[in-house]
Amino acid sequence: MKKFVLIGALLTTKLLVAQAPEYDDLRIVFADGDYEKLVRVSEKYVMNDKTKADALPHMWMARGLYKVSLSGTDNEKYQNAYKEAISEIGKSIKYDKSGDVQLEYAEFYDEFRNSLVEMIRNEIEAPDYKKAATWVMKYYKINLTSIGAKYLDGVCKFRNADKGGANTLWKECEKLLSAVPDIDNWNQAEKNMLMMGIMQTADCYIAGKQMDKAKALMGKVAQWYEKNEDFKAKYDQIVN
Repeated sequence: MKKFVLIGALLTTKLLVAQAPEYDDLRIVFADGDYEKLVRVSEKYVMNDKTKADALPHMWMARGLYKVSLSGTDNEKYQNAYKEAISEIGKSIKYDKSGDVQLEYAEFYDEFRNSLVEMIRNEIEAPDYKKAATWVMKYYKINLTSIGAKYLDGVCKFRNADKGGANTLWKECEKLLSAVPDIDNWNQAEKNMLMMGIMQTADCYIAGKQMDKAKALMGKVAQWYEKNEDFKAKYDQIVN
């Protein structure tokens, strides 16, 4: 009997050890609003061999870096806080095999994705396609399979005098897009990235005197963005 009790105790101990920590200390620091401290404390976990493959500490570190980038700081250590946040977001997604972390903190992930889409949009509208290309590359860290990012990658290549590279990417996009039945379940950032990628690619086709391609491309996604005023305006300009 004692033997069974001992075995049971050992198994219970092993299960407790195997369970990932909840990182309540990081929650508390975040609630306190001390975001630089949140980064420092999170860093201890992401550098520790026992916890560096857990999604949560990377998410908390990204959240801290993002908040620091918004509030500003005189600390030189955080001059690239936003870019570092992208890297940590990417790691958190990589290690979140079940998707539970992204589901629980969906509001933060959505906010961050949307902020990065806005970064890309601002550079394209500037226009500064070299800077836009840099941000598009960083977006891949959040979603390596983003069709919108791939379209915009092609746009940046086209505008930066790499038409061959652009056409190669756009051909890949055509295949990927043809396999998409609808975008109902896409997050808003991905919807916006695709719309921006499509409209900017259509402009590139027009610049390359390929009006038919521009019209066809806009038509492929028209049903998904028929209620969007920006898309409708561009559609009317190109197609009608």
